[in-house]
Amino acid sequence: MSPTPQNTFLEIGLLVLLSFLWGASFTLIEVAVETTPPATIVFGRLAVGAALLVLLAICSGVKFPKSPSRWGALPVQGILQSALPFTLISWGQKYIDSGLAGLLNTTPPLFVFLIGFFLLKDRSAGVRHITGILLGFAGVVVIMGPAELAGEGNSILGQLAITGASLSYAVAALYAKRFSDQPPELTAACSMSFAALLMLPVSIWVDDPLSLSPTAPAIAAVIAMGVFSTAIAMAIYFRLVRTLGPLGVTTGSYMRAGFSVVLGILLLGEALSPTLIVGLVMIFAGVAIVTGHLKLPNRNHSNP
Repeated sequence: MSPTPQNTFLEIGLLVLLSFLWGASFTLIEVAVETTPPATIVFGRLAVGAALLVLLAICSGVKFPKSPSRWGALPVQGILQSALPFTLISWGQKYIDSGLAGLLNTTPPLFVFLIGFFLLKDRSAGVRHITGILLGFAGVVVIMGPAELAGEGNSILGQLAITGASLSYAVAALYAKRFSDQPPELTAACSMSFAALLMLPVSIWVDDPLSLSPTAPAIAAVIAMGVFSTAIAMAIYFRLVRTLGPLGVTTGSYMRAGFSVVLGILLLGEALSPTLIVGLVMIFAGVAIVTGHLKLPNRNHSNP
């Protein structure tokens, strides 16, 4: 399913909203991780998100799948899209700040393209897609700067964890194509529920959550992640996988990085530098090119 000219603006608007919701999660994780361990943060946001998504699916009157193979695929989607990357990001943010985490989490489009092109033999990506991806990635490089790229003052393991989450997001976007024949709220509700069930024993075993004393802001951050960055975001995500495709929807990771940096400026007092402005412009231009909202010059004209 591809967006028609009439609903292209709606799909792009949903992509921007999704990017904001996920970009804000980095700030919320930064608040929660001060007094709450990563596994418990992930289980909390997944439990809240799954409950809301199941309620949405029931109220929407969707029919749950009957195929055993479909039920077997949904837990895999939950792990790839939620349980694994959420845990890696939450753990990684113990060692690096939220802005850098958001910037490092911009590589899913590159992974999607590389996996699709070299492993799945998908040759549909053209000059427009490659140009947009490279432009967006260049914008991230401009924002990060040489010092950040060198990893100064940050944990290498934390950075690798965030990059691993990006790879998981990319595989999840490709894997999610198999659910394009069912309502997005159903896919979100089922995969999220399996992810929450998986993280419950992990949280109990690793964190002993009953012994924790999280602060009120940490609890509020986990609930906010569950409602906005998980439930609402996942319902939008699975819709966009059907309309924009895996490459298009993962391109939102560039905007996600932009929002994480902007929220860092507004809420954490980070400086607004000229390189940040240039980088953000490049990021949003890259997204617009990949999604087809910004057209490249046509060089296929003949000379008089």
